[in-house]
Amino acid sequence: MATSVTLLDPSQIAPNPQNPRLIFREDELRALEDSIRSQGILVPLTVYEDRKRVVILDGERRWRCAMKLGLSKVPVILQPKPEPLANLMMMFAIHHRRQEWDPLPTALKMQELEDLYTQQYGRSPNEKELAELGSLTRGEVRRYRKLLAIPEKYRARLMRELALPRSSQKLTVDHVLESFAAASILRRRNVLEDFSEEESLRDALLEKFESGQIESTVAPRKLARMSLLVEEGKLERRSARRVVERIVRDSKYGIEAALQETLADIELDSSVLQAATRLIERICEAEERETALSAETSEKLTAVVKTIRRLLRSA
Repeated sequence: MATSVTLLDPSQIAPNPQNPRLIFREDELRALEDSIRSQGILVPLTVYEDRKRVVILDGERRWRCAMKLGLSKVPVILQPKPEPLANLMMMFAIHHRRQEWDPLPTALKMQELEDLYTQQYGRSPNEKELAELGSLTRGEVRRYRKLLAIPEKYRARLMRELALPRSSQKLTVDHVLESFAAASILRRRNVLEDFSEEESLRDALLEKFESGQIESTVAPRKLARMSLLVEEGKLERRSARRVVERIVRDSKYGIEAALQETLADIELDSSVLQAATRLIERICEAEERETALSAETSEKLTAVVKTIRRLLRSA
């Protein structure tokens, strides 16, 4: 295999369509341009010949900068042309460990890697095999598969966000995954009634992330804990739904406020239970002793009965 360095006109070089790096941020490219302008390209591009084209295996960012700077020659190392599956495997192996790619573009390319393997071998790779193909960990494979499972409209939204400078990004892959997980748990535990309510909640959570109303990435997990309280019978489903509906409806209503309201509901329910228990005990005692009630006590008990009936009707 040839390893000598030669010089080529960058206009004769084409980007690799299999490159999992789909996002090229202008601020990062400008920094690389400054380095190339002052020092030149220190690490040659790795390329292969494909008919009359020369295609990049490694170095698309350097190539983009060279084109923008108007360089007439760039150093390259010419490699034999790989097969499609090997090409994508090499792209993963060369790039992924040097500088982590954005998760969503990597997930999309991982799907292509899986499809190419399936076409070549007639079966889908298992998780271990896919991890080896992409020089990934099995945990990364599972994470990328979660991203592939989210609807297209959210993937498109993330791709638009990923194109921004990192300092300007307000929505991340983790924000989406955490919002999806929380909303899904609430639906599975019947706090939310259907998929439309689940979608409304995750949209509201993402908007709160974008506005900065929610700061902690893992904050939606507190909603999942709230649903567990419903499952354990410590919180009424109606109270949990009221809190979730307000999260969706009120852009300024955050998860911490929702949690505090939930805890307040639990505490109030417990206090009402204790008060009702004591009242029943005292009323039973008065009944056993045939105590003559004063007019004021009778009036208060009548008011209590009316209040209880109203409360029970709304329950």
